Amino acid sequence: MRKIKESRALSFIIVSAVYVIASVLGIAIYKALDMHFAVALLIADVLATVITFMFSLAFGNASVYDPYWSVQPIVIVLAFAFGKKIDLLRALIIIAITLWGTRLTANWAYTFGDLTHQDWRYTMLKEKTGVFYPLINFIGIHMVPTLIVYACTLPAVYAFKFSTGKANLLSVLFILLSVIAFTVQGVADVEMHKYRMSKTTPFIRVGLWKYSRHPNYLGEIVMWWGIALAVVSAYPTAWYLITGAVLNTLLFLFVSIPMADGRQSRKEGFEEYKNETRMLLPIKRFR
Repeated sequence: MRKIKESRALSFIIVSAVYVIASVLGIAIYKALDMHFAVALLIADVLATVITFMFSLAFGNASVYDPYWSVQPIVIVLAFAFGKKIDLLRALIIIAITLWGTRLTANWAYTFGDLTHQDWRYTMLKEKTGVFYPLINFIGIHMVPTLIVYACTLPAVYAFKFSTGKANLLSVLFILLSVIAFTVQGVADVEMHKYRMSKTTPFIRVGLWKYSRHPNYLGEIVMWWGIALAVVSAYPTAWYLITGAVLNTLLFLFVSIPMADGRQSRKEGFEEYKNETRMLLPIKRFR
């Protein structure tokens, strides 16, 4: 098992197979359920996550779940788009989510080592929670992100389930906002990769990172606000579809960012860096 996990090629094949299995079974479960589409999708999504979780246990690595965040929305949107008439709104949603998910998955693939490497956050949680880690692993690492991205994807699904809404100027502008958001993520990731290759300074202070500590997180937050507001603009009575964007924002503000800042705070000069650099917006802070 150790030799298999240490092989990058085999690790890629294994993780890819896990997602094919989870996707196929998830779609089959959804089709087998005779209930409201949102409930059926939730059940299918949860069970697909359980399947992924079982594989992460088998390989002793919670990072098997990492691509789920970007693969899940693409699979869901394309599955709901299959056989439907594609109008402007639906086409824009497909383009935005597919480009976002492809870019994020490609970034994961670029940074993926093999199945012996696990995200530092999961290792930290394991060290801190001890015997409770299996529960934290299932709920915190796997299930909570799945539920949040499910909620973020729901507006897009709504647009494919109901054809009464039409693209308008606002919905087009909000989709454009999503495109700008994942472009910001892409630029931020490239800048971070270049920094890590040299790492001559304790903190990255170039490009988008010059004035923002988390421009990549900003892109992720804005991406889903763009999708939600684009759909709500076309379906004004479905205002509740912004729930996913709200939850996603809260996840980054109260979990992801504090964890990242906590790790950075171990470095000398962090307080000065924090005072000089905004949390999200890449705008110079005037003191």
